[in-house]
Amino acid sequence: MGKGWFEQSADARAVFEKADRLVGNRLHPDRTLSRLCFEGGGGTADDGERLNQTDVSQPAIYACSVACWAGLRSLWGAGGIDEAGIAATAGLSLGEYTALHLAGVFSFEDGLELVMLRGRAMQEAADAVKNADGSPGSGMVALIGADETLAAAVCEQACGSEVLVPANFNAPGQVVISGHTAACRRAVEVAGTMGLRATVLPVAGAFHSPIMQPAADRLRAALAKTPMKPPSPRCPVVSNVTAAMHEPSVERIRTRLVEQLTYPVLWDAGCKALIAGQSGPSPVEFHELAPGRTLAGLMRRIDKNTKVETHEDPPSPLPTTPAR
Repeated sequence: MGKGWFEQSADARAVFEKADRLVGNRLHPDRTLSRLCFEGGGGTADDGERLNQTDVSQPAIYACSVACWAGLRSLWGAGGIDEAGIAATAGLSLGEYTALHLAGVFSFEDGLELVMLRGRAMQEAADAVKNADGSPGSGMVALIGADETLAAAVCEQACGSEVLVPANFNAPGQVVISGHTAACRRAVEVAGTMGLRATVLPVAGAFHSPIMQPAADRLRAALAKTPMKPPSPRCPVVSNVTAAMHEPSVERIRTRLVEQLTYPVLWDAGCKALIAGQSGPSPVEFHELAPGRTLAGLMRRIDKNTKVETHEDPPSPLPTTPAR
């Protein structure tokens, strides 16, 4: 992921190179972060498996998204995004860190250190919960066709004495629940009786649930030491926890980022708030940074009239002269 931006944009390449210098061999004994991004799943089996682990995937995605943004900024004069024209930023779960960085809340370097710790703490919190046979003891299930009421009903009927809670309200008809694996298995059965389609997700653990409390505690300590400032007034940032704009308070932002690990992500409501808050006759325009096109797919469920331009890869060939 991000390889096209690395190869075609000097500004994007500079971000990856900075990330490589900062991370060193902390994620892999002989592979840089950028190499893991570009070769994960395409090199050895170890490459793909390592990239998919939360402690690696989080800094990799963060670096890739910021590199994509740097590449887009360099294209401004040739039809790219004008930074001054951004009305707001938002990101789903980890993506909120990219959104906060772009709004000037913390530096790229500090954001990278935060997401490295966040990913490591979440991976370790997941690894600490095991079944009797040593298999992962927590996970997540996507419920297709569910709303908030149905998701709550599935959790109530399937949880037993274990954790099982709504974790992601991604779009109408798409809710993810999170908890202990036995409860997740029961949830699949319960969902079937309600006419819902349930799919166990290939994730490391029960993210956005009380099982992540140890990770939240570690993140709180790291956030307290991280230099921050309020978002630029020109570029507010949507909070996953509240689906509203972050308050212009560094302490409140820190609190929301800690809460985000154990609270559900209100992505559907946050996007609807952005759309409803637009001003002027022109429709709001969304841009999705690399990697992937997941958010564009969710928007088709949230508001089919709102278009999302994805930037998984740079335009090819890159413009050679600025547009007038």
